[in-house]
Amino acid sequence: MTSDHALDTTLQHTGLAPFDPRTESAPVAVPIMRTSTVRFRTLDALDRAQAAKADPTQRSITYGRSGMDTHAALESVFCELESASQALLAPSGMAAISLAMLGLLDTGDHVLIADSAYGPVRYLEKTVLRRLGIQATFCAPTLQELERHRKPNTRMLYLESPGSLLMQMLDMPALAEFGRRHDMLLVTDNTWGSGYIYRPLELGFDVSVVAGTKYVAGHSDLMLGAVMSRDPHVNRRLHENHYALGFSISADDAWLALRGVRTLPIRMRESAANALKVCEFLAARPEVSRLYHPAWPQDPGHALWQRDCTGSNGMLSVQLRLNPVQARAFVDALTLFGIGFSWGGFESLVQLVDTSALKSHSYWPQTDDALVRLHIGLESAQDLCADLAQAFNIAARV
Repeated sequence: MTSDHALDTTLQHTGLAPFDPRTESAPVAVPIMRTSTVRFRTLDALDRAQAAKADPTQRSITYGRSGMDTHAALESVFCELESASQALLAPSGMAAISLAMLGLLDTGDHVLIADSAYGPVRYLEKTVLRRLGIQATFCAPTLQELERHRKPNTRMLYLESPGSLLMQMLDMPALAEFGRRHDMLLVTDNTWGSGYIYRPLELGFDVSVVAGTKYVAGHSDLMLGAVMSRDPHVNRRLHENHYALGFSISADDAWLALRGVRTLPIRMRESAANALKVCEFLAARPEVSRLYHPAWPQDPGHALWQRDCTGSNGMLSVQLRLNPVQARAFVDALTLFGIGFSWGGFESLVQLVDTSALKSHSYWPQTDDALVRLHIGLESAQDLCADLAQAFNIAARV
């Protein structure tokens, strides 16, 4: 595809099966190519493949762990989404985060991590990074706080925008300029945008990490992570560590993600439209003290969202004037929202956030209010609002 095409068009024409030179035909959907073993006609052919394998600009396969044509098709899709030159697949979003950190940090390095980043990153820091002699500091993702916590050995800035749980929009170009000025590697979790509505590499970052489990797959039926980059040095470091760590995904999961990405534009747009309708409903409720959704005009990050994003999605959090018992009753009373931790699928989900997990978020106003995170799916927005209304009524009677 050429740059003249819209991303919606590109996603329908990237990662397709090539035409068979004999029959001059090809399937619409790329076939699932499962294998553990790759055969070579001659030893010379094997030698050429082995020699090419060290070059991250070439996709040379000598063993099935690196994936075949199905995987290559998905990698090309991620490159298009993120405006990257390299995409590496991992078995989950958390595995992709681990690859980015372990692939680019060395013993003795220090990493600054936004306190709004995905919660399990703290567990990775506690259980793995510390043991490997990698220091980390969690702090507010502001230039003032980052400068205050920066050290001579600070090698990486890691963040997530919008932030996990509270959807805090960050000034990515300003943060990228700060990191460049201090010779830091810039890594971000871009699962919220998934490359379609937010492109961090174009805003100055070195690495974008995406949990394809969410909006890319879109059907809540697979686990997938991806790490995208385009700087040659960064590409090589990540490529080498990806091979060394043995990360792999099944061809079936790669195929399901390819299937999902074809409808990514319409699914994300529909979820985003539904989310704004739900925000309008919630804003009029007396139980609601604050909405966290960057596309909502009253959100503090709305101007940054308008500047840096091309759309939104179905993620929002709502701060409620409910005590803990009422909050649990509210969530349990919902009938169209499944109780679960994931998001990005076709279905609506709800999570009652443990406020103790929010104490480390500088963006949280440290209130006794309850926080409920919602993923607004593809159901009728009118039905979802009615479901929320009846749940509020039940909570009021507790």
